[in-house]
Amino acid sequence: MPILAVALPSARATAAAAAAVVVDPSARRQTIRGFGGMNHPEWAGDLTAAQRDTAFGNSAGQLGFSILRIHVDEDRSNWSKEVATAQRAVAHGAIVFASPWNPPANMVETFTRGSQTNAQRLRYDMYGAYAQHLNDFTQFMKDNGVDLYAISIQNEPDYASTWTWWTASEIVTFLRNNAGSISTRVIAPESFQYIKSMSDPILNDSTALATMDILGAHLYGTAFSNFPYPLFQQKGQGKELWMTEVYYPNSTDSADLWPAALGVGEHMHHAMVDAEFQAYVWWYIRRSYGPMREDGQISKRGAIMAHFSKFVRPGYVRINAASNPQTNVYTSAYTGGSTVVIVAVNKATSAVSQQFTLANTSPSSVASYVTDAGRTLASLSGPSLANGTLTASLPAQSVTTFVVSVGSSSGNDTQAPSTPGTLTASQVTSTSVTLSWAASTDNTAVTGYDVVRLSGSTETAAASSTTNQATVTGLTAGTAYTFAVYARDAAGNRSSRSSTVGVTTSTGTSTGGCGVGYRVTSSWSGGFQGELVIQNTGTAALDGWTLTFSFTAGQTITQMWGGTAAQSGGAVTVTPADYTRSIPSGGSITVGFLADQGSTNPAPTGFTLNGGACTTA
Repeated sequence: MPILAVALPSARATAAAAAAVVVDPSARRQTIRGFGGMNHPEWAGDLTAAQRDTAFGNSAGQLGFSILRIHVDEDRSNWSKEVATAQRAVAHGAIVFASPWNPPANMVETFTRGSQTNAQRLRYDMYGAYAQHLNDFTQFMKDNGVDLYAISIQNEPDYASTWTWWTASEIVTFLRNNAGSISTRVIAPESFQYIKSMSDPILNDSTALATMDILGAHLYGTAFSNFPYPLFQQKGQGKELWMTEVYYPNSTDSADLWPAALGVGEHMHHAMVDAEFQAYVWWYIRRSYGPMREDGQISKRGAIMAHFSKFVRPGYVRINAASNPQTNVYTSAYTGGSTVVIVAVNKATSAVSQQFTLANTSPSSVASYVTDAGRTLASLSGPSLANGTLTASLPAQSVTTFVVSVGSSSGNDTQAPSTPGTLTASQVTSTSVTLSWAASTDNTAVTGYDVVRLSGSTETAAASSTTNQATVTGLTAGTAYTFAVYARDAAGNRSSRSSTVGVTTSTGTSTGGCGVGYRVTSSWSGGFQGELVIQNTGTAALDGWTLTFSFTAGQTITQMWGGTAAQSGGAVTVTPADYTRSIPSGGSITVGFLADQGSTNPAPTGFTLNGGACTTA
């Protein structure tokens, strides 16, 4: 793929400039996990060694993909076919997740679904065995050097005439009763058309939601108007939102057909801006209609994807910018470290002039790249930059990516700090909470931390600190919040986001007393299942609570239901699920969990609820 040095068209040849797009790095939206595609050796043959590098490398002539999706075959003798490409993707820094189409044959039964008399579903008595099947695949990949980032319960459970059907209620049942035993992040429901009736029941069931880590969706034929998901924004705090499969606009045209390929840019724009997805994953990586042609060369559709994937890297955050500043022009913006990336899609048949003004920062230089009918990811000179505003000509029917260096720079430092350690909450009151985390490291020095409050995939600044502790104030009594933290260095580089912690502020009313019962309900080599019974022994109802205690022998909680656990070393903080939030006077609630253990497993010796010591039973 040639990289050409060309000059921008004269501004006189463009239409009159529209109002400037204000790009504000301080107005942060969702954190981007990455962009990628599917490899399916059993159906389409494996990628070659060179094609793996083209897909997951990020040098000239490479796509810069940071996500690989693979297949969980029902026949474990086929699992080894997934290893080589997954290993190479990981070597390039990509994450890998997996989706099944069918359970093993002995777990499936046939039933009548409408006119389909041979429909397949997972037998209800096999839910536990199926969870173990997914665990076995996860362990197989780990044994081969690939730690799966996540695993899905089922690919397209609502479009399954040739694979396994699931109803929304069956998915909820599996999540409630079995997903907690899965050893990696869980994806559901992967509806083929982002049908909200498949995912609404998960969001509306707090127990099921607690076990789902990523809401996955496909976008086949989904109208742009159906991309937003208000219920997820309302209830999906701390969860990720991924688009896990699509091809667009079709699978019949050549991926080099122009300007049809330009539609991929508009589709990705709406997926990032309107839907606020954190990941965008194509169907087959190598296909006549895919990002890579059958000969291993990058297609026009692939180049459009690369305008995002090569420059908007994992951990970058989408920031506010006008989405549609003029007719047929679509813009989105992202920030990471000391870089702001702007992607502009011009569907018009003539060039247009567009200004971009960077607020709350100081741009120092800009590079730009274009793909249009005659150029593919070509490097451009310019555009002009003055007083925080860059003025660019967007060629007819094109995608242009601008990479802007911003803020102060400490030499050539581009290395971000390490991710802050596990986030924990303490000293929860009706209006504040103190958050702590293990300190980050950096090649020069960590200069500060930014605490953010999460609402769905939206982040809001909550506090900043120069130490690994911060107190967030101004909270509302009796309200659930989710927080995370970033580290930053002197050059403006920002770490990946930490783990999240959920907190429910107190109502300001003391319970007058509490009791906690702790017991191990079952155990096995290296692990156990436990139970916490929290009693309100006071005279007033309790609405919202935070429980803290410590393990002393290295026990580590891996799953929890009825609450959310955050652990730093032996210190454990538990906050409630929606259905365990309120404890009436004289009443109790039960929280269950799974945990790893060492050679011994002593019980915690003390428990604190909302800052007060509890009796133990």
